[in-house]
Formats: sequence, C-alpha cells, structure tokens
Amino acid sequence: MSVEPVKFGRKRPVPKSPNPLFLKWLTELRDVAAEKGTKMQFVYQKAISSLNKYPLPLKNGKEAKILQNFGDGICKILDDKLAQYYAENGPDAPIHSLNEGDPPKLRRSKTPPGATRGPLSPEGQPAPEPAPCKRVGFKKTRDYVPQKRSGGYAVLVTLYRDHQRAGSRGFMTKAELQREAQPLCDKSFTVSDPGSKYTAWSSVSTLIQKDLLLKTNSPARYSLTEKGLELAEKLEERGAEQGQPGGAPASLPGVPENKGGEILDLTEGEEEEPPEDKGKGGPVPADEARGDWRRGEGGWGSGSGNGPDAAGSQASSERPPPAYRHVPGFVLSPGTFDIVLCVDFIETTGGSSGRKQELVTELRKNGVDFDVRKLNVGDFLWTARERVRYIPGQLRAPQARELVLDYIVERKRMDDLCGSIIDGRFREQKFRLKRCGLKKPIYLVEDYGSAQHLSIPESTLLQAVVNTQVVDGFFIKRTRDVRESAAYLTVMTRYLQSMFMNKTLLSCTKEEEPLCDRASSPASSSCILMSFGEFNEGAVKNKAQTVRELLARQLMQISGISGDKAAAILGKYSTLTSLLQAYEECPTVEAREKLLSGIKYGKLQRNIGPALSKTVCQLYCTVGALH
Repeated sequence: MSVEPVKFGRKRPVPKSPNPLFLKWLTELRDVAAEKGTKMQFVYQKAISSLNKYPLPLKNGKEAKILQNFGDGICKILDDKLAQYYAENGPDAPIHSLNEGDPPKLRRSKTPPGATRGPLSPEGQPAPEPAPCKRVGFKKTRDYVPQKRSGGYAVLVTLYRDHQRAGSRGFMTKAELQREAQPLCDKSFTVSDPGSKYTAWSSVSTLIQKDLLLKTNSPARYSLTEKGLELAEKLEERGAEQGQPGGAPASLPGVPENKGGEILDLTEGEEEEPPEDKGKGGPVPADEARGDWRRGEGGWGSGSGNGPDAAGSQASSERPPPAYRHVPGFVLSPGTFDIVLCVDFIETTGGSSGRKQELVTELRKNGVDFDVRKLNVGDFLWTARERVRYIPGQLRAPQARELVLDYIVERKRMDDLCGSIIDGRFREQKFRLKRCGLKKPIYLVEDYGSAQHLSIPESTLLQAVVNTQVVDGFFIKRTRDVRESAAYLTVMTRYLQSMFMNKTLLSCTKEEEPLCDRASSPASSSCILMSFGEFNEGAVKNKAQTVRELLARQLMQISGISGDKAAAILGKYSTLTSLLQAYEECPTVEAREKLLSGIKYGKLQRNIGPALSKTVCQLYCTVGALH
C-alpha cells in the first residue's frame, strides 16, 4: 500500500477582490490626492470600499457605475486607464488578475534534526514527521499605533482623558480638542510646517479610517470608538510607566525651567496685571489657565504678594472652583485685525440684478471694506478678520482667522416682508436669528413704493414690525430706499471699527458660547466672540436636529405658538415622549386639555392659556384624522 508523500508549503492566496487592477488604480489615485491634500482622497476611498464589497468581476469602468460612490468621472478615469493598459499589454491582457511576474519568494523553514523530506524510507516505514512549519512569505499586518508626540497620539490621549473625567459629555469639539491636545504634540494642529500642507490635525482622517475615532453632528463632535478607547488606554498606561504622564517631554530644548521644574513661558509680558473681570466665563489669562493664579479673599493675585495668610489660603482652597473659566482658542490683539462687513451673496445675485447691485455700488462709493460670502443666517454681519502676511516661498497667504461681532442684520423690503409673513419665513427667520448665538439682531425694514396694493394691509405689516421689536427684542431700523440702507450699514461699520479698534478679542466655540460672559461695554478692554466658522456651521438650515429641536419645530407649526411659548413647553417637557407620558398620566380628558395652560412664557411670564393647551392636546392625543 503506497502512501502519498507529504507536501509542504501552502496554496496560492486567493485575491481579495475580483477586480485587482481597478483597485490598484483607485488606490494610486487616492494616494496622489492625499499627497496634494485635496478632498478627492475621500471620494476615492469610498469608491475603494464599494469595490471591495462587490464580488463579481467588471469588464470596464462603465459597468462599475452600478456601484455606490461610482460617478461618471471615476468610471471615465477607469476606462481611460483600461484603454492605456490594453494599448501597452495587448487587447487580450488579463484585467482580473495582476501581472505577478516572479512568484513571491518564500523563506524556507529549517528542517528539524531527525526529520526528512520526501517519500517513505527504504524500510517501508514513514519518515519521521517534521515539526509543523510556520507560514512564511506574507507578513502579518500590524495594528496601527500612532507614534508618541504625534497628532494621532495627542488626539487619542486627550479624548481618553476627557472620557475618564467626571461629568464628561462624551465628546469634544474641534476647537476644544485642538486646544487640549496641543501640549501633547510636537507639531501644530493649526499651522503647517514650511513647505508642507499638513498639520497635526491631518492625522484625524487616519484615525477615522482606522475606526478609532467617530465624527458626528455639525459642528463636528469627536469621540472614541471602543477600539480607539482600548488603544488610547494602552498609550496612556505606557506614558505613565515611562514616568511622563500624558507623554509630555521631560524638558523642551531651549526652554528654561524655574526651580519647581515648571516650564517658563517666554512669550508672556514682564509684568502681567491680574484680571479685572470676575464674572462668569470672563477672559482667563494664560497664567491662570496653567494654574499660576490663585483666587483669594482680595480678588485675583499671584501665589506671593497681597494674598491672604496661610489660614485664609487654606479656607479659599476649600471653596468650590468657579463654574466655568473660559480659555480662548486664539486671541486677536489690537492692531492685528480689521473690522469687515460681510454681505450675503443672495443680496447681490438673483432677482433684479440691477436693483441688488445698487446696494453694493453704494457701499463701494462710501468706501466700506466689505466681503461677499454665503451666510447661513442673516443678510449682513461684521467680522474681525486677522491681518496676515505672505510668507516667502509660498504661493498663498495663510488662512486668516475671523471672529464674528455680536451684530447681525436681516434686511426686509415691505413687499418681501409681506411675502415672508404669508409663507411662514418671517417666524422661522426670527427663530433662527435668536438661536444663532449673536446677541444684537437688527431688522432693517426698507420701504418700497406704496404698501396699499400688497396682499396684507399696511397696518398688519406695521404691527408685525412693532411685535418684532417689543416682543422678540430685535432692534428695528426703518429706511426709505436702498441708498439709505447702504448709508446705515456704512455708519454701523464706522461705529464698530471705532468701538473694537483698541479691544483684545478672545475666541470661543458654539458650545462654549452659552457658558461665557460675553456682555461687553465700549469701555471694556476685551471681549469674547465666536469664530466665524463655528457660527456659520451652527446656523446651517437643514443640519441634523435633535429630538428637542424637532419637537420645537412641530409646536411652532400650530397657530398661536411662538418661539417663546415653544421654549417654555420644552422647558418642562423636553421630548415628545415625556409630553405623551404626561398626557397618559392625566386622569380625565379635561385634565389633559389643561395640562399646558399653567406654563409661563416670555418676559412677562404670562400663562399659555387653556385654548392653546387644548389645541396641543388635540394634536397629540387624537387617534385618527383631525376634524
């Protein structure tokens, strides 16, 4: 009885994709786009993911159009590359397998002593069975671990620390993440190195692709996945074992240290005065952010000086810290920025182009420095734009940082006001202006011919304007024509330039805005403002909404429920589930109808009343169609 010889080695690996040539070309295109820093790299990455999931071979790029994320552009690129491939290798060249050429070199495993390869021995006994050989020739893919002090390392460790902190929200915004992670990274998260387009923030896309980081919402919120949390915990433990918690270097070259081992900041002034603003969320100097300032009985002071005695210090240390201390993402000092009027592009295009260009022409005549751009809410606003200089050897100047002043203007002609009241835009625009984060909204009402021939009586239009001022708290400015509107915008620009010329401006994010004390007077030397990017992203009309926001929009569709009334209802019942549960707990139908009647709203704290309460009850408690 013959026994087959023992065969060593392994089978040839099956290709992961039946379209390796297309996969190779798309990977090359993605890598080139990533080197250039364009967003096409994400388009190609989505196409690669779709192609990897498709189990059937494709004959040309046109057939790939049935796949998700494959458009006309990508299909044409594949067809062009396929034509070039056939021209170089012949029309019968295979496209469903790569040209391998030489077979992969496999490392031969050493034969253990006493073991032989081949058939049976002459005595008819099988040769001693060799020890199992290791699979060689293909390296095992290593798990991604970011290098210490790199951007990816700093982001993971920062999110892990935030996750471990009591009272954590479970996510961080971009500005918060960049600010907290910067001390853990050697490269800047906002400024690229000379000759490079990449910053430390560029590593975030890699973390998202590796399923370590999760990006949600708009403005973006970043949080760790389970895989990322596990890796971040290992990185933190490794840093603690090396005696450098957080991965901070023991010392930085060229930076002196004080006797206590704390790194000194050479950029701070020789004499720094204690902050004067003790209010909630006021500006915090850099020293206070590092913990060098302590609050005592007599206000703010350094560790030595006019502080209280030892007993007083011990008593003050036992007090709970302030609710919120704002640390700005960046600061614009006096003389480093310009006040610029921003005009929504809708005000210059569409409709009667001649009439809309008249406003821009008048602003140019008045010498106003303005910029036309897309504003997601409002028609005009003002920004403090950083002055930037061109860097030798670079084609473009660095991106200027911008902060939004607290003034925003919604312009309405009388005929447009009439139309917006009819179609519901009037209430929606006021609601969005209240929620945009800017404290001083302005309604610029512009006369246009006679109001007697409009769909709504003139008295009703004037009443709507008065309600906007008295009830909603907007500032109303009436003008006679476009020229007078341009004059008002010019005067406002000049006023804001003189008001903010000598102020220090500190940035905050959309999430930090409600926590900050942003009330500023003309005499104050500094103020906290929202960055333009955060403001415009947060004002997107069709962004993803929370359950609370959807309930508010539902309630405001009911005739008679304003934004203040909806907000008052949400203050007691934040979700539709809680409202329906409250209705179910009512013993009688009459109790249901009066459930919301006692809720107070607005500045005058009036009751919503039984009529509106009954209407809301009918909407949510009636089974079937409403009659």
